[in-house]
Amino acid sequence: MNKFRINATAIAIGLAFSACAVAQTLSKDQYKSAGEGIAAEYKSAGEACGSLSGNAKDICKAEASGNQKLAKAQLEADYKPSKEATYKVRVARADADYSVAMEKCDDKAGNVKDVCVKEAKAASVAAKADAKAWMKTATANAEAAGTAAAATSKATEKGADARKEAAADKRDADYAVAKERCEAFAGDAKNNCLSDAKARFGK
Repeated sequence: MNKFRINATAIAIGLAFSACAVAQTLSKDQYKSAGEGIAAEYKSAGEACGSLSGNAKDICKAEASGNQKLAKAQLEADYKPSKEATYKVRVARADADYSVAMEKCDDKAGNVKDVCVKEAKAASVAAKADAKAWMKTATANAEAAGTAAAATSKATEKGADARKEAAADKRDADYAVAKERCEAFAGDAKNNCLSDAKARFGK
């Protein structure tokens, strides 16, 4: 394991601990203290990244920034729990993963890099689609709580629609990745590759 990986792992663990160690019910002072802890961890992470160079430094900074935003979102969710806050945590995690993945793609070139970028975007789309589906389902279930069977049925229908919508988003993202892979070919091979992709994803 190289120096960068050790530093990045330590940074991620430190920032994650800052958020996760916070109690579920926080006083205003605890909330403020936890926020200061996250800021201190981020500053320390930035200093650690300063010893690196090139794309390794960019990746380190993306990890530190993503972990800070995730820790802040988690802190808000712990301080004022709500469906919306939990949704924001999921989105923050997706954004953090996407930023790091895109920086890692910079180490590649040509079609390999293009595929890497498409895969990063597909993963982000999938994560956010899942977050949106969870939010819609949670909202529908909350609306249905304590109501008659008809309301529960409606909530189930909304949840099914949300999951179907999420599946469509994921399929479109995966199709984009498949098409990008086809760019590595030419002529009939490329046409066959595109035809297979269209058939596989129903396009």
